[in-house]
Amino acid sequence: MDYSQILYGGDYNPEQWLKYPDILEKDVLYMKKAHINTVTLGVFSWAILEPEEGNFCFSWLEDIMDNLYAHGIAVILATPSGARPKWLAELYPEVLRVDESRNRNLFGGRHNHCYTSPVYREKVRRINKELALRLGKHPAVILWHISNEYGGECHCPLCQQAFRVWLQKKYASIEVLNESWCTTFWSHIYQSFAQIESPSSRGESMIHGLNLDWKRFVTDQTVDFVRREIKAIKSEEPNKPITINMMYDYEGLNYHKFADIIDIVSWDSYPTWHKDNDYETAMQTGMQHDIMRCIKHKPFLLMESCPSATNWQGVSKLKKPNMLAAASFQALAHGSNSVLYFQIRQSRGSCEKFHGAVIDHYGGEDTRVFREVSDLGKQLGNIKELLGTVVHADVAVVYDWENRWAMKDAMGPRNKGLFYKEVVEKSYSAFRKQGLNVDVIDMEQDISAYKIVAAPMVYLFRCGFEERVRKFVEQGGIFVLTYWSGIVDENDRCFLGGTPHGLLDVMGMRSMEIDALYDGESNFLVPAENTIYEIASKYRCQHLCDLIEVTTARALMIYQDDFYHGYPAVTVNRFGGGQAYYIGADVEQKCYDDLYRHLLKEADLEPLIEGTISEGIEITSRKSQNAEYIIIQNYNDTAVQMNLSENRYHVLRGASIHNIPSLETLILKRKQ
Repeated sequence: MDYSQILYGGDYNPEQWLKYPDILEKDVLYMKKAHINTVTLGVFSWAILEPEEGNFCFSWLEDIMDNLYAHGIAVILATPSGARPKWLAELYPEVLRVDESRNRNLFGGRHNHCYTSPVYREKVRRINKELALRLGKHPAVILWHISNEYGGECHCPLCQQAFRVWLQKKYASIEVLNESWCTTFWSHIYQSFAQIESPSSRGESMIHGLNLDWKRFVTDQTVDFVRREIKAIKSEEPNKPITINMMYDYEGLNYHKFADIIDIVSWDSYPTWHKDNDYETAMQTGMQHDIMRCIKHKPFLLMESCPSATNWQGVSKLKKPNMLAAASFQALAHGSNSVLYFQIRQSRGSCEKFHGAVIDHYGGEDTRVFREVSDLGKQLGNIKELLGTVVHADVAVVYDWENRWAMKDAMGPRNKGLFYKEVVEKSYSAFRKQGLNVDVIDMEQDISAYKIVAAPMVYLFRCGFEERVRKFVEQGGIFVLTYWSGIVDENDRCFLGGTPHGLLDVMGMRSMEIDALYDGESNFLVPAENTIYEIASKYRCQHLCDLIEVTTARALMIYQDDFYHGYPAVTVNRFGGGQAYYIGADVEQKCYDDLYRHLLKEADLEPLIEGTISEGIEITSRKSQNAEYIIIQNYNDTAVQMNLSENRYHVLRGASIHNIPSLETLILKRKQ
């Protein structure tokens, strides 16, 4: 995709306003005033595009596209499969999903359709093909947006049979499946693949291998559906790039499995700003940006964000002045080439009628939101040189979808509150506070090029992860592992012979037991004798405490209390040319901050900027072959002073290199 400008705009639903041509004309003028250059069309338009089976009506959409193109506005054209028309469900009831209790859904909602259904696949193929044939080569179209926020699962007979075929392909024989799933437990051995059904609260739900493979199948079946949607488009228009819009920390699909079938990753970001601490919210959002960037290790698109307040969160709070710009610049800092909104014009009825928009029900340009959107659009035009740059990271944090699926199903040591995401965020945050870019990867990705890799709570080892870790440390890398790691294989079977499996010598220790603490219960980590880095007197830990036995490792911290008082809690082991650290407890953030500050010195890594980084400041960089751009954001309630050398930087955005007001963004170009 050839970017000549940062994509700015968002979802536009003109089909909701076809009876109001004056509004449609006015909208385009408003877009121009707001410096909007891109809109997404057709996301939920199937009932208008094909009001009756085989009766396609594209002229209205073509007219809209013609008008947008005439005004210099590009189009991201969507396929409409996210919500089917009523006639399709009535004529072909098999397209409606069946839930895990084996009840078929009624018509309604989004993604209430079976991805396996040959009928649904054919109807989607046909409308996609017609859409691509009629409008795919329109000069306004720059990108295909496939469906919308894929998700959910179906348990119908068609999906049951597809699941059995998927299992037979994976395991080849029922004997191998039984062994892999440990089905002798509770005497649930299968005699044939035909006996297997998807997990259900009314049936089998305690075979963890079954549960895990079902989730994998759901991802693979969705990937296959997306692939077929794309094939229909490419058959008529092979040259335009493809994206699907993903969601925040969505557990239902392993997004990494889509990397090979789409050209660009995009996602929809709706943080709960101003709820607690904006810096913590920014840190969580930044990690999601980095996850999306690392799926393909390329720039991504912010496909949806809200210019005002959402309508579906528990409390739909307005963005304070400057928050819209801060959130948008954060996405750009982490690798986005766009700032796109849901939505351009606010819907008049139904469930999203109060969701924020560039143009609200009042319909005028003299609103606070419209002014902020317009001002931001103008500013984005001044930083186009960010296009063509990439985010480079020397450190990575492992956050794995399949590991999360298995861990949540493990039934122990804590069935309520394992806090996997929160523990990953501690490593991520510790790196970010030191002024580093961070990659967030899964277990299948290469780790050899990083200097430090942190792998929190990798309960499930898969795809030879332990062997890649061994090689990484041998060749000089610094590796950080935590409690509850290397416990089970890819089928959720417990390893025999000690954990963390395959890394006992690399880590120089063995996990013996793990203590689950009640909510409100805590212990403390205190320095061991002759510890090697500067630390506080003690750190509070909770939730989980690993009792370990060291072999060649050196204890850096020990437990203060309980019967395991004095046991090692944080260790380091030299292995080959590198070092392996183990964090044995769910310890507070400050422990990570202090330890990772030491790791940076060990790895000879320098922060992105010189000097002390104040609390609440986020620093990110993007690079080209000839330049580096430093983006500094202040998420504090007050201004922050920066001690930066004016001789090293050229200011692209910001009033002062030394003073950053609250919720302001400073963009610097480092002089070479």
